[in-house]
Amino acid sequence: MIDLIWLILFLVGIVTAMFTGRMDSVADAVIKGSEKGVMLSIGLISVIALWLGLMNIAEKAGAIAWLSRILRPIAKFLFPSVPAEHPAMGAILANMSANLLGIGNAATPLGLKAMQELQTLNPEKERASDAMCTLLAINTASITLVPTTVIAFRMQYHSAQPTAVVGTTLVASIIGTAAAIILDKLFRRLDRRRQT
Repeated sequence: MIDLIWLILFLVGIVTAMFTGRMDSVADAVIKGSEKGVMLSIGLISVIALWLGLMNIAEKAGAIAWLSRILRPIAKFLFPSVPAEHPAMGAILANMSANLLGIGNAATPLGLKAMQELQTLNPEKERASDAMCTLLAINTASITLVPTTVIAFRMQYHSAQPTAVVGTTLVASIIGTAAAIILDKLFRRLDRRRQT
């Protein structure tokens, strides 16, 4: 659906430019936008490579396993239907750890893996389970200690203090995660009442 919306916006822009005689502006914007996109990507690659390298070192040093052990009681509370030793719980913990450390690029495949594992536990294959909905809510909000992508963007655009957003990001992500958990639990209760 989103592809269709982007296509419509693109076509409306082209048609409008044709009727107003501004096709040269459209061509210029496309070329400049592509150039900026490539330059931004190249700048981000170095920062992301640095953080992923540090994460790899942290993983080999046992920091991820340590963080997963700390998060395990929270995960058991949030996902009571998932057995503690099931691969889904491991994927959920890895996803939560990556999000906590602000590595969204690594968290996304881990979140997808967790969803696949949760689907194996799902009795109704055509409907998302409670655990799947909870994971989606937490993954979307996710508390972030170090917002690496935002810091990378700020560094790319020569911010005087690229790490100045750490505190506000932490507060905002805590509030967002708390709201996601509360709403998840509330909607689950409302759904159970409706079904009875």
